[in-house]
Amino acid sequence: MPRAVKNKTIERVAFVSLGCPKNLVDSEKMLSMLREGGLTPVNESDSPDAIVVNTCGFLEASKEESLSVIREALERKDRGELKRVVVAGCLVQRHRAKILEWAPGVDSMIGVFDRDRVVEAVTGVTPSRTNLGSDADHPPYWIAANALQAAKERGMKTIGLTVNGADGKGVGYFESDSNRFRLTPRHWAYLRASEGCNQRCAFCTIPSIRGKMRSKSLDDVVAEAGALMDDGAFELNIIGQDTTSWGFDIGDERGLPGLLAGLDRVAQERGGGWIRLMYAYPSKFTDAMIDAIATLPSVVKYLDMPLQHASDSMLTLMRRHITSDQTRDLLTRLRKKIPNLALRTTFIVGHPGETEKDFEQLLEFVREQRFEMAGCFKYSHEDGTPSGTMNLDPKLRVPPEESARREEALMLLQQEIAFEHVAAMAKANRRLEVLVDAPAEGRTKKGEHLYTGRAWFQAPQVDSSTIIRSKRELSPGELVMCEAVDSHEYDLLVKPDDETGRSISLPLANTRRAK
Repeated sequence: MPRAVKNKTIERVAFVSLGCPKNLVDSEKMLSMLREGGLTPVNESDSPDAIVVNTCGFLEASKEESLSVIREALERKDRGELKRVVVAGCLVQRHRAKILEWAPGVDSMIGVFDRDRVVEAVTGVTPSRTNLGSDADHPPYWIAANALQAAKERGMKTIGLTVNGADGKGVGYFESDSNRFRLTPRHWAYLRASEGCNQRCAFCTIPSIRGKMRSKSLDDVVAEAGALMDDGAFELNIIGQDTTSWGFDIGDERGLPGLLAGLDRVAQERGGGWIRLMYAYPSKFTDAMIDAIATLPSVVKYLDMPLQHASDSMLTLMRRHITSDQTRDLLTRLRKKIPNLALRTTFIVGHPGETEKDFEQLLEFVREQRFEMAGCFKYSHEDGTPSGTMNLDPKLRVPPEESARREEALMLLQQEIAFEHVAAMAKANRRLEVLVDAPAEGRTKKGEHLYTGRAWFQAPQVDSSTIIRSKRELSPGELVMCEAVDSHEYDLLVKPDDETGRSISLPLANTRRAK
């Protein structure tokens, strides 16, 4: 449990969370620790005594966004509006002392393996581990080099397994994600199954930041899922750097199918729910995993699987451990066994060595596969990665303007495909369950209420929305059987069944969760 606050000049703390869903869970954990430590979380505009910035350092753009937020907080401190600025997360873990050059004036820093030190960092307690100095230009910090060091410092027994075998260096996931201060709406939440990654893709810095793969035990994941659902979450989005590999590092032979089965039981015991799988890695996705998604009733027929490219030469340069033919075979098996599957993926264009031929192969692949959702990133140069080394070679480097052109071309193609998908649903008057997210502004000309929601093919924060037109008032977290009546660009427009002359085939709301 966090230590009690000793510095009474720090009582109110604002928190800025940047980056991915994994970072959001980290922020929720730290906010809970701050509350347990006697501090009061407040909004940035509500006169906080201190601000914590939980940073993202995955891409150059993310680094610049994080630094911008940090510098803005430091300006507020210079004006006397704040007493302390604390920086946490991936940027700290990756760049460490450089932050002192980029943003002088930071009062304390916390790496990704030391989130349980947030109360001490905010209140100004001196850490036991510090070697940057002790003067004003070198603030106290908690930055364990890796999970093994962090576990040993806390007196925790390591598991002694890694994905490569018994080498005595594995730790599993030892931190608790329970008792979070939730930043998402009550009816949905992220559920972290693992941390770190062993894949070592050529362009990626995650292993150097988050470390080796560390799976939570099945019992811990199931317990957390139950607590989240008991707190009102109908939808759980399973996250990790590589969810496909869950359990390998701790010797759990049940693997991802066992994890999904355990979570399905949790949902079924509570009358139903949505279990959504994110961040799956393609090269080790098995038929047993496909069968689990196909057969488990609470697991929605949706899969987020970043593929990154479709050219064999690029997949090799990116170290993706899969070929184009193997990717196509996997997608064929997925769609055959899961007819209504919605596939989300992402691609990288402008990676060093990508030729026009490679890019054309990627475009053809997207035309062929017609993904329900797809995103695209321009390659971001990251020092210390194999791709970063390749990018130093002018013969391999793709000019920024060419990367931008390729990104635009791919996204215009995907836009056309996505518009056609929702238009086809509307034309067929597709019936589907919709989870209500929030009221929308205004009314229709007929006086109907407007709400944003999501169907099975829409993950929160990354996908499109379903717009609900309803004569009656609905509540966030309500599950409503609807009929598609129209579409607008990426969004589907629907009406509740009872307003289209059809009977309702499921309860309109789980009132226990919607309170």
